[in-house]
Amino acid sequence: MSTFEDHPLVEGPITCHCWNGDRTKFAICPNNNEVHIYSKGKTGKWEMEQTLTEHSQRVLGIDWAPKSNQLVTCGADRNAYVWTFDPKEGAKGSWKPSLVILRINRAATCVKWSPLENKFAVGCGDRCISICYFDVDNDWWVSKHIKKPIKSTVLCIDWHPNNYLVACGSADFKARVFSGYVKEIEDKPESTPWGKKMSCGQLMAEKSNGRGEKADAKGTQGGWVHGVSFSPSGNKLAWVGHDSTVSVLNQLTDVVSTIRTKDLPYLACMFVSDNSLIVAGHDCQPLMYNHDDKDCLSLIDSLDKGKKQKSQASFSAMEKFKGLDKRAEEKAGGTDLNTVHQNAITAISIVTGERGSVKSFATSGVDGHMVVWNCKSLETAIAGLKF
Repeated sequence: MSTFEDHPLVEGPITCHCWNGDRTKFAICPNNNEVHIYSKGKTGKWEMEQTLTEHSQRVLGIDWAPKSNQLVTCGADRNAYVWTFDPKEGAKGSWKPSLVILRINRAATCVKWSPLENKFAVGCGDRCISICYFDVDNDWWVSKHIKKPIKSTVLCIDWHPNNYLVACGSADFKARVFSGYVKEIEDKPESTPWGKKMSCGQLMAEKSNGRGEKADAKGTQGGWVHGVSFSPSGNKLAWVGHDSTVSVLNQLTDVVSTIRTKDLPYLACMFVSDNSLIVAGHDCQPLMYNHDDKDCLSLIDSLDKGKKQKSQASFSAMEKFKGLDKRAEEKAGGTDLNTVHQNAITAISIVTGERGSVKSFATSGVDGHMVVWNCKSLETAIAGLKF
């Protein structure tokens, strides 16, 4: 079974969101240069606690390091900031920004902390990935660039569980895996199924949605890669494209499994176990896919069973009249969807549990809502049970 908690936060779109380590707070970007931090108030509802306004243009990426409690943000102003919380300043504490030297000429589009939180990766419109780390000697954040063979804007990023490999999806229709090894701050990595040589920027894998470089019989060649995700074991990589495809690469077998769906394009994906994947996008609902050990990719079910029916309580004559009037308006030109989200879902994140044992996850979207999906067991869907 699954239930949901719908939290309307802002009137406009939510560009991105992230949670802190103990899930007592989360941060969103309301499609402008601000970052809003929410915490639960005395009434039990999520209330905006603080607003961060260091960026001069729209914030496009945000991530919260669970152990060090540091925020990292990036935006269209070509800047990234690492925010450190000072609990002693002010009544509720204060977030202090530290500028990151990205050395890019286009917007920074996405950002992600590495699992050990000693570095983070920033994708941008400058056709590169910046691997950023803290230089203790000079007391500032610096970056190394990964450029070749990226040919267009980097739209999404995810880290391998080993803290060395970074995956990206870009607008040149490709999903790639690079080495994000930084010799200045970490030990030499061990070999993995993705490869042995791991100097910073080394290309470990480059895949499209299963059709190769040339266009197929219908004249299509793929689509922008909007979301990428490593599996908990790190042996699989999933990505979703603007051509309404879902793809999974099993590096152990070097097989790419792709499904061309009839849905509108997906914008985000997330592995919740080695065989189960959640995707969401323009169809306004999260769906689960299964990728088994035989490299068979299949749709399991939608995790959104529609809005809860209103209680059939007794109504007064006036309430019945108002209800008739409302139903007439909806019939004439109502635009409500039979989904919890009323517009595209742009981000997915884990709320409780971890990859491999996820108990609840959150989605945010263009409708300005944050929805927390509470599931007793996501694996029951894979066993053929409906949520």
